[in-house]
Amino acid sequence: MRIVMLEPLAVSKETIDSLAKSFTNQGHEFIPCYQKTENKEALIAQASGADVFIIANSPLSAEVINSAPNLKMISVAFTGIDHVDIQACKEKEITICNAAGYSTHSVAELTFGLILSTLRNIVPCDTAARNENTKAGLVGNELYNKTLGIVGTGAIGIRVAEIGKAFGCKLLGYSRTKKQTAENIGIKYVSLEKLLSKSDIVSLHVPLTAETKSLINKERIALMKPSSILINVARGPVVDSNALAEALNNYKISGAGIDVFEMEPPIPEDHPLLNAKNTVVTPHAAFATDESMVRRAEITFNNVLSWLNDEPENVML
Repeated sequence: MRIVMLEPLAVSKETIDSLAKSFTNQGHEFIPCYQKTENKEALIAQASGADVFIIANSPLSAEVINSAPNLKMISVAFTGIDHVDIQACKEKEITICNAAGYSTHSVAELTFGLILSTLRNIVPCDTAARNENTKAGLVGNELYNKTLGIVGTGAIGIRVAEIGKAFGCKLLGYSRTKKQTAENIGIKYVSLEKLLSKSDIVSLHVPLTAETKSLINKERIALMKPSSILINVARGPVVDSNALAEALNNYKISGAGIDVFEMEPPIPEDHPLLNAKNTVVTPHAAFATDESMVRRAEITFNNVLSWLNDEPENVML
């Protein structure tokens, strides 16, 4: 088998070489790429003859997929696979596996970084201190005893609940499937509408699907408390950015912490959320820690090895 890594995975060459031995020791060919390219012709050239792709979060078009007639499997070093042309993979019966669980701790921890930054005005406080100003106008709010509404109770949502419980939060949850693990932590499942209306903090942890696109729209934002904040570390299109910016600028809600947008960074300077009041933004960094990058590389390579051994794991398609 010819296994082609189409883009770097943000770990050292030594780590990649070590992980690749699981393939090469079995006689498989491994072709790594250590420099990211968005040039279509270059990607097609790299993909030539591949049986397996290893990718991260760069878009993978049908043209590139179809340029590799032997392609049978794609191992995605990411949780979501919405950047892959799924229809092309279905037509060619290509197996797709994701790196489930690699960033659970990283994303959950940045969630609380955004929550605390928004509640306690950390960014404007930093600016004030550096400009010889005081805390005047920057007195914040405690997280303790607030109601934390978690939309999506997968692994990350449950980890957010665990941390929220340690902070002394009351926990509400909304998910397609109720989990006993979540209820054992203290999550009370309610409708999405009730969660939005009762929560002081609404934190989003759902994948991007046809059902979740614009899940948080103008009508649903209107259900939130004027004192509440919204956190999105899931996928950008889950939230209607224009509606959220309008709500923030008109004080319909108190603040927002946003890590994801409709596009990958760099985010255009005229994006509505970059100019909205009391909004903390980060450039899709929730998943990105040294520890998570090594973890996802290990999972991604192990997915290929498991598939080669006819025991596929983390299968998404």
